[in-house]
Amino acid sequence: MKLWDKGTDMNKLIESFTIGKDPELDIHLAVFDILGSIAHIKMLQSIGILTMDELEDLTGELKNIYIAAKKGEFTIEDCIEDVHTQVELILTKKLGDAGKKIHAGRSRNDQILLDIRLFIRNELQIIVGLVLNLFHTLISLSDKNKNVLIPGYTHLQLAMPSSFGLWFGAYAESLTDDIQLLHSVYQICNQNPLGSAAGYGSSFPLNRQMTTDLLGFDRLNFNVVYAQMGRGKVERLVSFVFSSLAATISKMSTDLSLFMSQNFNFVSLPDEFITGSSIMPHKKNPDVFELLRARCNKIQSLPNEITIIMNNLPSGYFRDMQIIKESFLPSFYDIKNCLKIAAFILNKLIINTTILKDEKYKFLFSVEEVNKEVLSGTPFREAYMKIANAIQNGTYKPSGELKHIHEGSLGNLCNDKIKEKMEQIIAGFNFEKAEQALNELIK
Repeated sequence: MKLWDKGTDMNKLIESFTIGKDPELDIHLAVFDILGSIAHIKMLQSIGILTMDELEDLTGELKNIYIAAKKGEFTIEDCIEDVHTQVELILTKKLGDAGKKIHAGRSRNDQILLDIRLFIRNELQIIVGLVLNLFHTLISLSDKNKNVLIPGYTHLQLAMPSSFGLWFGAYAESLTDDIQLLHSVYQICNQNPLGSAAGYGSSFPLNRQMTTDLLGFDRLNFNVVYAQMGRGKVERLVSFVFSSLAATISKMSTDLSLFMSQNFNFVSLPDEFITGSSIMPHKKNPDVFELLRARCNKIQSLPNEITIIMNNLPSGYFRDMQIIKESFLPSFYDIKNCLKIAAFILNKLIINTTILKDEKYKFLFSVEEVNKEVLSGTPFREAYMKIANAIQNGTYKPSGELKHIHEGSLGNLCNDKIKEKMEQIIAGFNFEKAEQALNELIK
């Protein structure tokens, strides 16, 4: 069954090529397609396209399909093109002509737009929770290890003293910016495209504000042409969020891969979390961090892939957009998995608390010695040359004292301010509005 079928048999090779992976991918969209259909038929009844009896019958059957989809029992038959077709087929088999009326006033174009928006909105809420878990893990580790000093590097050369408090806290604050970006994209996603039909609206007197309210959207995509232009654009924006999160985790994973090497020896993992070599008995490999990095780097390629597919398309719908789903939908699993593993493995780290006792790190304190000279009245350039000469002639003897008190430094991590920043961003999501609307729709 095809919603566009006019009675002509399609070439089987072309049919298979054009359907692609839609049936297997659309399973992930089924519950959202059903929720959208319930909202749509409520609106159709309100403008006289459906009778109240038809609405009640259709709503009852759609709720049955919804329950099956939530249980994982909804399937798309081999001869069926997509989720929209499968739902309409079930309704038509059960209710006859009433099932055939469900498509009035919409196209598969705005159906899939809506399904993807609802899917993204639901998934982003889950991802926010996972980011928060990783964030709190990092903040906790930062607080716990705030006095454990480590070398700081520039150009991979010894630079100045740092600490695990600073290091963990840096990645925590990085996540606040990632969440800020996610919040902006969530607001763009949380606009209702339903009623744009094939991209040019409908001659039916559709009540688009009604479906907006029923589905818990913040507002409409008002212009019907722009609503269709949102296909691909929203996916690309979401992929930028994933890329930003992935970049944070990837950089952190690279640090930890270095930190675990014998030449650094800053951290280690219990044996059950590492792998070995098939030939070298002594090896303890940080595979988990290397694979986190690789998976996150793969995620960072997604915005470019979507951009290339969308880049030269004019306004209006094109089938090219179907291909985006093949990379986009699986990326939600990938980023969630990386967030889960990152938070899990960080809690297993064993921290070396005596790193800077090694003599090779004594030059880390050179800036501290310069600053002491400056505070005693020596001009900075003269103080710099004095300590540089001491290092050159072998008379440099650092005290090892650290007096960092400004905001965000070793002695003043500002983790409370970082947590406050995160809390303010999270408060702006208002997930409850969407949850309440969908619960009311399906109850």
